Amino acid sequence: MKGDKRMQKQKKKRNPNLSKYDAPLRIQFDRGFNAFKGKQYVRNINGARIIATESPYNINTMQYREWQRGYNSAYAQQLKKVKNVEARRRSEEVHAG
Repeated sequence: MKGDKRMQKQKKKRNPNLSKYDAPLRIQFDRGFNAFKGKQYVRNINGARIIATESPYNINTMQYREWQRGYNSAYAQQLKKVKNVEARRRSEEVHAG
């Protein structure tokens, strides 16, 4: 019995400065990252390929910013891969000919 009461007192209380919307931001980052990596809404407008993906969070929230940071991170990672492949392909063309 005494052990049970101590366990209840030792439970971590919720920070009163946080609201219910201050979830672990890693979740929003991962959702943004996966939004870029997953199935995307792609449109062709005037010959340009447009990826139209929207955050599910309100624009003036920390969740929105974290989602956007995850999305941008996935974009930068993909861009780095593409540039690396193109540089390799160009060097093979120069040295092969």
